[in-house]
Amino acid sequence: MALTQEERRMSRKTYVGVVVLVLAVALTAGTLVASNMGFKLNYTLNNPTGGVASTGLNILALPDNRQTGIGTAKQLMDDIGLASVDNVQRYIKSSDSYLTYTGRIPNPSANNFNLTAGEAYRVKMRTTANYIVVGSDDPSLSYTFERPTPGVNTAGKNWYAFNYHQTAATAKQLMDDIGLSSVHEISRFLRSNDSYLTYTGRIPNSSLNNFNLTPGEGYRIVMRTTATYAPSHY
Repeated sequence: MALTQEERRMSRKTYVGVVVLVLAVALTAGTLVASNMGFKLNYTLNNPTGGVASTGLNILALPDNRQTGIGTAKQLMDDIGLASVDNVQRYIKSSDSYLTYTGRIPNPSANNFNLTAGEAYRVKMRTTANYIVVGSDDPSLSYTFERPTPGVNTAGKNWYAFNYHQTAATAKQLMDDIGLSSVHEISRFLRSNDSYLTYTGRIPNSSLNNFNLTPGEGYRIVMRTTATYAPSHY
């Protein structure tokens, strides 16, 4: 049965209303993603390969708000791929050592630790994997970087998970953002030769070893004094 002119007009009005509503929802969702600093990153975790990752060790920075179901070392290993990962390690400040989770028999739950916002982890690979990191920064969070204190932080080392939408883009900018007088040095792990590139920002050459910061990569920050740090975001 053919529609009358009035029925056709009402049908078009309803359609336009639905489209406007969908666009409004989409724009609202887009705003929420932007304000919540959401992202999706394809980050390569390398296996032991000459000239690329000599030991297969990678320093992974996860977002503050991780995707659902990524809350422990086991869940992270499963998400990357159990067959690809040899172990996941968390730095223990009080003893200047590492807690290592392997997820292997006879005790696959041994040393399964919780993941913490702002903390970077060492991931040692068996095979190279492109890991899809999904999540968002939380601008309301601040992190405590501790100076050398017996029983609390023996060496004053802090493994920082660099925020994905952070204003600081170089080691110098990160040091300045935390507070030049509080930070002793910032280091980047060099996968190719299992060593560290260290920036100190000190005279006589304050620009020596000033490296670029990369989303997905964590950094070792050694402190002079304890500081609470709230990253600047764009």
